[in-house]
Amino acid sequence: MTGRRLGLVVLLLAAPALAEIKIGVYGPFTGGSAGMGVSMRNGVEMAAEEINKAGGILGQPVVLVMRDDEAKNERGAQIMQEFLEKEKVVAVLGPINTGVADNSTRYANEKKVPVIINASAGAKVNEYFAPGVENYIFRIAASDILQTELVVREAIDVRKYKKPALICDDTNYGQGGCTKLKAALTKRNMTPVSVGKFKIKDTDMTAQVQEAKAAGADVLLVYGIGPELAALANSLDRIGWKVDMLGGWTISMEAFIKNAGKNGNGAAAPLTFIEGDLSNPRQKTFVETYHVKYNQNPIAVAVAAAQGYDSLYLLKAAIDQAKSTDGTKIKEALENLKSGFSGITGSYKRPFTPTDHEAVTELVVKMGVVLNGTVVPEAAYKK
Repeated sequence: MTGRRLGLVVLLLAAPALAEIKIGVYGPFTGGSAGMGVSMRNGVEMAAEEINKAGGILGQPVVLVMRDDEAKNERGAQIMQEFLEKEKVVAVLGPINTGVADNSTRYANEKKVPVIINASAGAKVNEYFAPGVENYIFRIAASDILQTELVVREAIDVRKYKKPALICDDTNYGQGGCTKLKAALTKRNMTPVSVGKFKIKDTDMTAQVQEAKAAGADVLLVYGIGPELAALANSLDRIGWKVDMLGGWTISMEAFIKNAGKNGNGAAAPLTFIEGDLSNPRQKTFVETYHVKYNQNPIAVAVAAAQGYDSLYLLKAAIDQAKSTDGTKIKEALENLKSGFSGITGSYKRPFTPTDHEAVTELVVKMGVVLNGTVVPEAAYKK
């Protein structure tokens, strides 16, 4: 072998393989919460394909490391440790469930790996701020604090109801939401006339709605996920009680809309994205692409899909600005995004600051109402 050819072989052997940017994505892709998890995952996947077609991030392809946490707290913790120790991801997107998030994100914070929570509304985010502790947890989803305030504002300040009843599931998500609903009512010098509770997989809430009716309630404020909220709506129909029902973003789930049928009409929730409100061309393209790619119309959980999609583009913006995949530099870029961020869920002049890691404010949230198998803006429902 000539010296020239030998030198070429040595160069080829020494050349590093094409680098890649690994990002962890986790959520419930099976089980009762799968509609939310799969929709979120699909949104992230759509964004990754677009980004890679355009050249990747920093010229490197995005590789998604996806894991099903099965909505189990301990499984989420195991996955996060695998992301950090084995997969060496540069950042993490997800999850869906409050308990999973609170049992797993702390590991990423300890390792200084940014997490953008793109669906879990009740998970700790700003709570990670403490003297001498850096916070690597961010959220691009409407927090339960924001949602419950907007639910109560709509029911009490706008619709002028006087006797709210609360009915919530018994999970961390449901009970956390119930506590926050009470706090929002307390700010208005009000207390609920009754407080009911139900379990995951319950199919008959007749007792709970009868209790609320007997207490003289004129509106129901609810917190749970789609299947059980549908059972709640069906129980209202069973006893012949027509009353407005307002709750968190999970009212927009396919599992609520399909299972409740006509009984779901009128149920309302504050949402970052409404599939039937395509007010800009990018939203329209996103929805049409999703329908074709996943052969699903309407999207099972459009809010989760849109927030998943935006979370990856938001991460890309931070990495581009930082010109690095170092966790601390990504965190600092997220806290000081010079160009702001425009996504499917809205436009954010400054999504995060060094002291506030909640991107979503009431400026990008709209009240959506269920109508005949879909969700429409409140104004469209009233016409």
